Parts: sequence; structure tokens; C-alpha cells
Amino acid sequence: MKLHHTAIGPTGALPILLVHGLYGQGRNLGAQARRLSETRRVVSVDLRNHGDSPQGERADYPALTEDLAELISDLGGPVDLVGHSMGGKAAMVLALTRPDLVRRLVVMDIAPLAYDHDQTGYIDAMEALDLASVTRRSEADRQLAAHVPQPGIRAFLLQNLDLKATPPVWRLNLPVLRAAMGQITGWPEGLPADAFPGKVMALRGAKSDYVDAAGEDALRRFFPQVRIVTLKEAGHWLHADAPEAVAETLAAFLGDGSEG
Repeated sequence: MKLHHTAIGPTGALPILLVHGLYGQGRNLGAQARRLSETRRVVSVDLRNHGDSPQGERADYPALTEDLAELISDLGGPVDLVGHSMGGKAAMVLALTRPDLVRRLVVMDIAPLAYDHDQTGYIDAMEALDLASVTRRSEADRQLAAHVPQPGIRAFLLQNLDLKATPPVWRLNLPVLRAAMGQITGWPEGLPADAFPGKVMALRGAKSDYVDAAGEDALRRFFPQVRIVTLKEAGHWLHADAPEAVAETLAAFLGDGSEG
């Protein structure tokens, strides 16, 4: 599947590919893309069933990684790969199964294991909106507040609402994401441990519970060389909570793209 993506920054060195999480889109990592593009080519992608990328009947990690592998090949591969949450899992699966396509890997606030939480509540909330009555984002926010009390999460979800359409539509394939939720929060079986030879960094938010002791163990099992870095003032959406700190940490770890 050909994914929608944007690229900024100079060509020449190995590109950096930024991969968003569930209900996100490429522009969510805009602050990091702008900082990294000062010295590197940065590609921000919309995963399938998200943003401006095509919609499909699958949302499992094999499908996501096939899409990313196709994009990286189109870019001339390999790349430095950065993924958040669901995008981080897709990035890990790709690194373990196609290590030839990835030089360095950064995983943001996620671990290679199955989680107990279920994110379908947000799908319920989005599907509950009476889109035919919505003409302004403020009205959509008012309706969504009945189901999602946190303003920040509402703003994040509402980035996916296309108000230019008549009536407005979600740029998310909500039925497919709902059906695949168990796979999205899970972790594929049978993946090889210690199959990726490159350098790995795991960034986690101190205010997040996504990478606990079990998550650390899982990261070290699949990526024995991983460096785990904790950002004190950040939660799960660490790139939004501490954009400058995340950007500078990525820049220092990824370097100029010339080293191994």
C-alpha cells in the first residue's frame, strides 16, 4: 500500500522516518521533524487507515510493516526509524524482520509486549458524534466532551476530523481499527529476539505506565543493546509533552546519518 508522506530537509544523508501512533498522523511529530530537518532529510508518514493514506481491511503489524518496508524501499533504504506507540511497535517488528532496512531505531513509550488496555472507547466517542450537525470544530469538541473529558485528548482526536467534507468525516477507518484492536494492543508471536544489529534507544515518559519493569525486560529481550531514556516531565504523548527535549534527544542519538 502506497502511504501518504511528506519530506523536509536536505538530501544526501540517510533519511529519518517518523511513524505516529494509533489515531495519529504524520504531522503529530512536526516539532521533531522540523528540528531534525536542520541537518537530515525527514520523512513523516501517515499509516494505513490514518490521515491521508489509503484505507484497507487490515490493521495488523504485518500489514503495517509491509507498508513501511515498501516506503523505505521507495526512499532508497535504509533509514533511521522512529516510532511512537503503535508506530513504535510497527517499527520494532520491521527492525526484527527486515533489519536491512533500518540503521538505527528509536521506540517512543511502548514495549514489545501485549497490553491489557483497550482503546476502543475513543472509537465509541468518535462514532457517537452527530457529524451531520457539525459545522465547526468547537461544536465537535462540545459533543466529544460528553465522552472524552480531557481537552488534550479531544484536540488530538479532532485533528482527524475533516470539516471540509460535507458532512464532516473522520480520516480514520474506525470499523477496521475497532476490529483489529486486539492485534494493535498485542504483540505478534514468533518474532526473533536479538535479530536487529543496529543501535536502539527507547524513550519513555516518566508520567506514563506504558514501559514498566515488564516493558523494560521485553525491550532488553528483543533488543539487548537498547538504551532506555526517561523524560521526567512527559507522559505517553511525550513528543507533545516535551517536544524540545524529545527533538534534541533524537538529534543526539541519530547523529548525521553517516555512522553505523
